[in-house]
Amino acid sequence: MSVLRAYPTLLRVGFAAALAYRAEMIIWMLTTTMPLVSLAIWSAVSRENPVGRFGPTEFTGYFLAALVVRQITGSWLIWELNYEIRQGTLSQRLLKPIHPLWVYSASNLAALPLRAGLCIPILGIAVFYANFTQNPTLLAIFLLSLVGAWCINFFAMTLIGSLAFYLESATGVFELWLVTFMVLSGYVVPLELFPGWARSVAHVLPFRYTLGFPVEVVTGLMDVRTAASQLAVQWAWALSMAILGILAFRAGVRRFGAFGG
Repeated sequence: MSVLRAYPTLLRVGFAAALAYRAEMIIWMLTTTMPLVSLAIWSAVSRENPVGRFGPTEFTGYFLAALVVRQITGSWLIWELNYEIRQGTLSQRLLKPIHPLWVYSASNLAALPLRAGLCIPILGIAVFYANFTQNPTLLAIFLLSLVGAWCINFFAMTLIGSLAFYLESATGVFELWLVTFMVLSGYVVPLELFPGWARSVAHVLPFRYTLGFPVEVVTGLMDVRTAASQLAVQWAWALSMAILGILAFRAGVRRFGAFGG
């Protein structure tokens, strides 16, 4: 109950921090505009002949949706967690009655309204130019998939960030995660255009479920039955990442305390 009572306050504090550091957040958002580069390239490629099911209109919808999904479901916990572990300032959070992961999650979620507001012009363009699904069931699955994608990202960052309890820096591991994400999530190229074996690999790893899956749902690239089954897979990944992230953080905190961090 203490978490439930404190969480609205944590969200208000997080929102105030997001407003205070809005310039930093806008710069971070500008670093995630790779889908616009992909959109320009693939639109030019498909102008003469469609690439699979994708013509210029489909590529516009896909990559603008990818840009918005990336902005809404991203998490920057890895940087904060890595810094506080290395500097020892995590100990201040451990003295408080609320678990640090609740505080981190509130900080991440509180910035969503600001980030979503900045995405409204992009979303307006996407709705005007692209053929997004009008199916209410697919739209409901899309909203659930955004929550699932955020959970996978947040707890994956918790898991990787917790490696800073053992390593000099966890950011090197994060860079490997980021490179794999860019290849296998559909961030740069729609996974549908991959060879069959590569697509099969992408479907069993978590990266697709952080971006490609929500985008495929909202752009109508799959039917309701397939989307529902894929949603179950996504939430299984979210649950797995949550368990692994929490266990890794707890193990790291025991080590942190033992060495007087």
